[in-house]
Amino acid sequence: MLGAQEWAKAQVQAEQHLKTQPTDPQMRLLMSRIQEGQGLAAAAMATLQGLTQSFPELPEPHNNLAALLARQNRYAEALLALQAAVRARPDYATALENMGDVYVALAIEAYQNANRSMPQPRTANKRLAAEQLLKASAP
Repeated sequence: MLGAQEWAKAQVQAEQHLKTQPTDPQMRLLMSRIQEGQGLAAAAMATLQGLTQSFPELPEPHNNLAALLARQNRYAEALLALQAAVRARPDYATALENMGDVYVALAIEAYQNANRSMPQPRTANKRLAAEQLLKASAP
């Protein structure tokens, strides 16, 4: 149902499952994806935050929360969530890659701020290079 973006059907089934097993981390993670698919980013973030509190040892909720935060340009918070994901599983390649992307986004912000304070071709060129790096790696 998720692949077909049948969010309403998926939500009904997920809610039915959660009535009998309210702490099921996989279903709660799935619910956050359903909420995100429905355009309910705040609800998805709340679901993921609850998951990270209930199951801090699971890296996926931290990573998914970071992705939502990064989409809102909340890079410092996203970085904290990714650090938690990597602490939970140091070899989690997706979180490590996302962490790299967040660091690049933070670098872009820093170059923009530097250029506003004292415009220089060097900082503008660095910002452009970092932006191109992010664009080249986008799916």
